[in-house]
Amino acid sequence: MQFSRPILVTGGAGFIGSHLVRLLVNKYPTYRIINLDKLTYAGNLENLRDVEEAHNYLFVKGDIVDHELVRQLFEEHGLDTVVHLAAESHVDRSIDNPMAFIQTNIVGTVSLLNAARAAWEAPEGKLFYHVSTDEVYGSLGETGFFTEKTPYDPRSPYSASKASSDHLVRAYYHTYGLPVVISNCSNNYGPYQFPEKLIPLMINNIRHSKPLPVYGDGSNVRDWLWVEDHARAIDLILHRGRLGETYNIGGDNEWRNIDLVRSLCRVMDELLDRPAGTSEQLITFVKDRPGHDQRYAIDAGKLKAELGWEPSVQAEEGLRKTAAWYLSHTDWLDHVTSGAYQDYYRLHYEAGAKGL
Repeated sequence: MQFSRPILVTGGAGFIGSHLVRLLVNKYPTYRIINLDKLTYAGNLENLRDVEEAHNYLFVKGDIVDHELVRQLFEEHGLDTVVHLAAESHVDRSIDNPMAFIQTNIVGTVSLLNAARAAWEAPEGKLFYHVSTDEVYGSLGETGFFTEKTPYDPRSPYSASKASSDHLVRAYYHTYGLPVVISNCSNNYGPYQFPEKLIPLMINNIRHSKPLPVYGDGSNVRDWLWVEDHARAIDLILHRGRLGETYNIGGDNEWRNIDLVRSLCRVMDELLDRPAGTSEQLITFVKDRPGHDQRYAIDAGKLKAELGWEPSVQAEEGLRKTAAWYLSHTDWLDHVTSGAYQDYYRLHYEAGAKGL
């Protein structure tokens, strides 16, 4: 079959990437979706079992830092689009091992940019879409929102590495004329998220009646974005976004961490048929994360006005849907945590308690 558009999705076996790959494979049967993923701890092909036999889907195991592999993919498949999601993405891990974030998030991004620049002699009909985070903007006070004009002020090795990659993508646009677009999203949640992140971590710990580690006093605020809403936004920007532009993607769901955890405790008690208040007793406040940003909040007005996107799932509904999904996929949850549980538990609880 002759495919109309070959798209390389990096990190497509990860949390956000797998939702995007599924959407693109199912929505665009004439597109060729090539998923390049290193399959680190957070990349899991089980996330894509439902599309792995699709005629327009191809998985390639590899590292974006491997420039020769990336070059070969451009040549072999005639790639005209890259949607770049592959990244080391957990703040605690970046504090523990910053070099891994520099290598993947910065060097890996440049590897892709160089391959695209070499392959695309003419920019017409080409697109390098870089998916980034709101953490590049730093920390907000009690009021205000991040916009596309907010100055960068990263506070962790993770956010600094993503800020660097954002700047490099823009530099290739301005210096070499590479056709690019960037989006910066707020905290994602939903099915298939590796359980070192807040919501699936709490779900899994509640399930096993383990402590629920909350940094500091739990007053840190995050904007929560349903992952399928994020995938829809990427789809819109991919097809209708303006070259050289940045689009912020947020869920209009600001929650203090402690309020979100308590709400999740109530949902889990109900779903597990436990007495009300059982799970909340597991909450354990631990020493705050170094450089912990106080508040993130996204103004997604540009995306809404230009492309007509709106979030479809609010946090109360999303928490219930997420908890129900994990409880109905305990085999998946047990499998992905079997080799890594002690690692993420150390990062969230023991390290926090010691102030590391």
